[in-house]
Amino acid sequence: MTKFFFVRHGKTEWNLEGRYQGAGGDSPLLPDSYHDFHSLAQFLLAHRVKFRAIYTSPLLRAQTTAVFLSENLNQDIPIHIEPRLREFNLGIMEGKTFKEVEAKYPEAVDDFRHHPDQFEHNRVHAETFTQLIIRMRKIILDIARRYPNDDDNILIVSHGAALTALIQSLLETPLPDLRKQGGLTNTSLTIVQTKDHGQHFEKVLWNETSYLGKKLGKTDTI
Repeated sequence: MTKFFFVRHGKTEWNLEGRYQGAGGDSPLLPDSYHDFHSLAQFLLAHRVKFRAIYTSPLLRAQTTAVFLSENLNQDIPIHIEPRLREFNLGIMEGKTFKEVEAKYPEAVDDFRHHPDQFEHNRVHAETFTQLIIRMRKIILDIARRYPNDDDNILIVSHGAALTALIQSLLETPLPDLRKQGGLTNTSLTIVQTKDHGQHFEKVLWNETSYLGKKLGKTDTI
């Protein structure tokens, strides 16, 4: 059985400002995010979780999250940078505030958030949900075959929109319903496992944030 521990990167300046980052944008992590990494690591250690490997998106906010988590876990864990785990390519939405994009492309934003199957990606020169899922699922299935044993725990560090779509697809959620359970919070933990080398997946934990010990605001989850 392979167990995947999916972590959304720590909160960034653009997250706080309500800006789309996407695959091409990036901004520094907030100072509080480093405390959040420690809290998550302590949560995992309390449950005696040991990892075989860490796979992270190449974007700096994700890579930094992966490195600091590894250090706080105090485990000798190989870290693999995997381009297929990068965030959604959001085209001309990237770097702009949510309000700016909503004002200019209200239908595209509404579909991106609530109707993934109707998302008119061409209007904003973005990636489709199907394209995103195909590229991300491939690496997860490769990892599931590479680490098939009962104690194979794999830490995946990636991004809010990308991970939400990926995880729901692994759970066989229909495309129109990918966002029905909501998004993922910065430094949240979601656990999914497979007992048959990636043929089927089941949810163990969704968007766990109790260890953060703070009240979450609207800029914490996407």
